[in-house]
Amino acid sequence: QVQLVESGGGLVQSGGSLRLSCAASGFTLDYYTIGWFRQAPGKEREGVSCFRSSDGSTYYADSVKGRFTISRDNAKNTVYLQMNSLKPEDTAVYYCKLDRGLNTYWGQGTQVTVSS
Repeated sequence: QVQLVESGGGLVQSGGSLRLSCAASGFTLDYYTIGWFRQAPGKEREGVSCFRSSDGSTYYADSVKGRFTISRDNAKNTVYLQMNSLKPEDTAVYYCKLDRGLNTYWGQGTQVTVSS
């Protein structure tokens, strides 16, 4: 059974850093597109960053380029999101998402709050 468990969220001051983790089980993550989305209060969920399975490339939303870095540890079946120079507008619930064939899987989310 596919399961994604996020961790690493919290409260941080503007300019600070956090590292989110997404631990995957039930599959080997290096064969699939996996990444991070976020949803702020009153806003739609948006894509932040991902590894594309088609060509192994990475994607970053314009709003996080140069500040966030996605990485993974295949031995631990875990994907990370290093977030630096955080801004109040980065405040959201961050979700890990996996696309596996016709199926999509989401984690439960982890709250990130950036104070000004």
